[in-house]
Amino acid sequence: MPGLGGRFSTVVKAKVSKLLDRAEDPGETLDYGYNKQLELLQNVKKGIADVVTSKKRLQMQEEQIKQQVVKLDTQARQALAQNREDLARAALERKTVAQTELQTLDQQIAELETQQEQLTENEKKMRAKIEAFRTKKEVIKAQYSAAEAQVKISEAASGVGEQMADLGLAMQRAEDKTEQMRARAGAVEELEKAGTFDDITQLGPPQDDIDKQLAELSAGSQVDDELAKMKAELGQGGGGDAPALEEGSSQQPAEGQS
Repeated sequence: MPGLGGRFSTVVKAKVSKLLDRAEDPGETLDYGYNKQLELLQNVKKGIADVVTSKKRLQMQEEQIKQQVVKLDTQARQALAQNREDLARAALERKTVAQTELQTLDQQIAELETQQEQLTENEKKMRAKIEAFRTKKEVIKAQYSAAEAQVKISEAASGVGEQMADLGLAMQRAEDKTEQMRARAGAVEELEKAGTFDDITQLGPPQDDIDKQLAELSAGSQVDDELAKMKAELGQGGGGDAPALEEGSSQQPAEGQS
């Protein structure tokens, strides 16, 4: 789908922009911009130095050619004084060529001087802008630091900061776990009172409700049998009620009886 790629790209760019905004430090960004401007200023200064170097080289060449023009002029005069018109003509021809070179050099030197003046003026303007940027940069950094400190103080006081939020979540989780544990303890206690849990101390396999009822019936029948037996034993010999026992565990035997 043609529109899906565009929307996905927009979402990705938005996510990246948000991450960059969170990670970006205005102070570092301003310092980086300031350093890049200083690099540009250094490049302009280097350009001025190169122009001045080229101009100086041309000026030195110009000075040599001027000396050559003077020398050729002198040689032409000397040759003419000695009736060597041919030599004088050759010297003047060379002088003319040298003078043409001087004109070209003068033009090139003038262009370099103009370029030097422009670069120097640009360097002054750039230096002034950079200095103004540096001042503004320091002001913005100070304002940002103050605002950041104020935000941290306000967040700490109101409990809306990231650390305070994490602490609040931890406390909420602790309270939830505590309430859950208390509810579980109450449920266990209630089930224990209701006899739901088996006694782990009893011997043998655990008993269900039917086993318990059968055991109770057996115990009741055993008690009835024991009671009937005791009654039968007490009724032997007299056919009536057994004589009551005197106080004490037994009667003392008569004197003379063994």
